[in-house]
Amino acid sequence: MLITHDTRCALDAVVGLLNTAPGDGRPDGLGDVSALRTFVDAHGVSDVGQLGEADLAAVHRVRERFEAVFAAGSLGDAARVINELVAAAGTTPRLTDHDGFDWHVHYFAPGASVADHLAADGGMALAFFVVAGECERLRRCEAPDCANAFVDLSRNRSRRYCSGRTCGNRLHVAAYRARRREAAG
Repeated sequence: MLITHDTRCALDAVVGLLNTAPGDGRPDGLGDVSALRTFVDAHGVSDVGQLGEADLAAVHRVRERFEAVFAAGSLGDAARVINELVAAAGTTPRLTDHDGFDWHVHYFAPGASVADHLAADGGMALAFFVVAGECERLRRCEAPDCANAFVDLSRNRSRRYCSGRTCGNRLHVAAYRARRREAAG
């Protein structure tokens, strides 16, 4: 599956946003406006001005909609959520070549709120997966103590963990140690 730079950036923002959600004793990674600004800066979300509490609440709602896409039981369910998401964002495709990047497409309207920006660009990036019939690539980590989202871009669709260095390695080491204990009797 060919993924362009702008689509990859939008997917990274979607996954990053999903992974800020509270759960299993983990606090909300977007608990305040300052955390939202940090998220925006870390993900290179362009054309974002002053942020406030209304922006934070709107981004939380977008995060819930992205969660519904990842949890969708069928392509039809995912498509319905994505259609609602991008329609509500007022999607306005336009070509741009800002910040040293070659020409690419932004789907948010000029001056859009950060929530609409994330919903439009992220929603369209997810739409490409529905069109390609590849929603199974939108996954959650299989490590028992982790529920992070990730997009499996491996050639054979075999990725199981959000990170091979952390979750994957931790589980492989634990399995190795268990086998060694069992062999030692």
